Amino acid sequence: MVNLRQSLEIATGSIFNSKLRSTLTTLGIVIGVAAVIANVAIGASFNQYFDEEIGTIGSNFVYVGANEPNILFDNELEVVRNTPGVVRASPLNEQVAEVTYMSDSRRVTIIGVTGDYDEVANIQLSEGNFLKDNDQYVAVIGSEISENTFDRRLANKNSIDITFRNRDGEVITQTFQVKGIVEKSEASFISSGLDPDTRIFIPISTMNEILSVNDYSAIFAEGESIDTVTETSDEIDKRLGRYMGISSRDMEKDDVKPYFIMDQQELLEEAGSLSDALTALLTAVALISLVVGSIGIMNIMLVTVTERTSEIGLMKALGYSNYDVLTMFIVESAVVGTIGGVIGAVLGCVGAYGAATFMGLPVVLPATKIFAGFVISILVGLIAGAYPANKAAKMKPVDALRHD
Repeated sequence: MVNLRQSLEIATGSIFNSKLRSTLTTLGIVIGVAAVIANVAIGASFNQYFDEEIGTIGSNFVYVGANEPNILFDNELEVVRNTPGVVRASPLNEQVAEVTYMSDSRRVTIIGVTGDYDEVANIQLSEGNFLKDNDQYVAVIGSEISENTFDRRLANKNSIDITFRNRDGEVITQTFQVKGIVEKSEASFISSGLDPDTRIFIPISTMNEILSVNDYSAIFAEGESIDTVTETSDEIDKRLGRYMGISSRDMEKDDVKPYFIMDQQELLEEAGSLSDALTALLTAVALISLVVGSIGIMNIMLVTVTERTSEIGLMKALGYSNYDVLTMFIVESAVVGTIGGVIGAVLGCVGAYGAATFMGLPVVLPATKIFAGFVISILVGLIAGAYPANKAAKMKPVDALRHD
C-alpha cells in the first residue's frame, strides 16, 4: 500500500520530470488565485478608505439639510440639540462669496458656524484657534485657501474682505481677520461639500446679520456613538417631523418633508455596498480564471494518465490497488493546486499592495480571505484531478500493459 509520503514523492517526481507542462498547468491556478486575492484585498482597501474618509466629515454625525429657505430656525436647532443621543449640534449657512486679499479676488465658499462645529466636524487647526460663539468679524480658513488660492500666502492674523449678496440682491462687503488655519486634510472623498480645506468659516451670527436672515441651511449634529447614530438620526427625524406638523403616515415619504437627514452609518453602508458590489464583480471575473485553471489541470492529468498507462498497468501487476493509484494521481493534482495557490497568494498580495499604493488607498490584506483563496486552489486541484485519477484507478492491468 502506498502511503502519503510515497505519493508525494511520486507526484513531485512526475511534476519535475515535465517542468514545462507542469508550469503551464500551474499557471492557470496562479493567475486565478492571484486575481481573486488581489480583488478581494482591493475591495477591503476601498472599504477602509471609505470608512476613514467619511470619518473625516465628523464624529458620529447626523446632517439635517433644508430643502428650501426658511425651514430651519433656532427652534428646530433646539429640537435637534434636545434629542436623546445628540452630544452637540451646530447650525450652518453657506454662500459662495468674493474674497479679496491684497487686491487679489477669488470666489470661495463661506460657511457660517458656531463654536461647536470644529468638534462636530473633526476639524483640526495647524495655526491659531477656532471660532467662539461670541466672535464677530473673524474667520478660520482652510489650508488650500491659505496656501494656494491667492497669489500670496494668506497667513494667520491677516485681513480679508468678503463680499456677500443677500436674498434681496444687496451687495455687502465686510473685513474679517484670520483667526486660525485648518490643518491639511488627506481626505479626497467628502460628503455634502464639507471639505474644510477649501472653505472659510465665520461666525454664523455675523453671517446671518450681514445677510439679514435668521434661518439656517443645515444643522450638523454629533451622536454619542457610531453604533447608535442611526437610532439618533431616526429620533431627530420623528421629533422634527412632529414639530413641523407632518403626520405619522407621511413621515416615510421624503418628498413630503421640507428637510432631509443623513447620518454617518448610512453613508458607510452605502459606500460599503458600492465597494462590495465592485469587489463581487471583479472577483466573479477572477473566478473564471480559476475555472479555466481547473480545466487545464484536468486536461493535463488526463494526458498524464494516457502517457503513464503502461506504468499504471505495471503498478497493478505488482499488487498496487485501485486506491493506491487513485491516491497517487489525486495527490499529484493537489500538489499542482497547492504550488499554484502559494505562488498565486504571493502574487495576489503583491498586486494588491501595488494597486492600493498606486491609488492612494490604505493597504489591507485580509488574512482569512487570503487563506481561503489558498484553500480554494487546493480544492480546485483535488476536484480537477478526481476524474483522471478515477479513470487511472479503474484501468485493468492487462489492458494497461498492452498499451503502447
